[in-house]
Amino acid sequence: MLDHLTVRLTDYAAGKAFFTAALAPLGYAVLMAFDLPGGGQICGLGEGGKPDLWLAPATAEHPAPVGQHLAFQAKGHAQVDAFHAAAIAAGATDDGAPGGRAEYHPDYYGAFVVAPNGMFLEACTHHAE
Repeated sequence: MLDHLTVRLTDYAAGKAFFTAALAPLGYAVLMAFDLPGGGQICGLGEGGKPDLWLAPATAEHPAPVGQHLAFQAKGHAQVDAFHAAAIAAGATDDGAPGGRAEYHPDYYGAFVVAPNGMFLEACTHHAE
């Protein structure tokens, strides 16, 4: 079970703005933010009071990911739809419109985008409505 994940961003300010907007429909918000030793900032997004997605600037020692896929649980179809719309409005490109994905299982419903930093993001639910 994962506790948290850090995503490195080549443009921290733009990446923070994108992730904050795209994940808001899923209940995510910036819960913590602070300065890093030596400069830069880091912030933690999450829901329910606990950050589980951390955003930090990319460095030579910690480069930005390329081609990574992150999937976020949604509470239903409406949240998946809202995530997709918010992500597109925040600058993502469509990589799979909201809809059923019977190839995964009969109740799978998800939406896929490519974030401005090149990460592949998804919101999904495993429950029929």
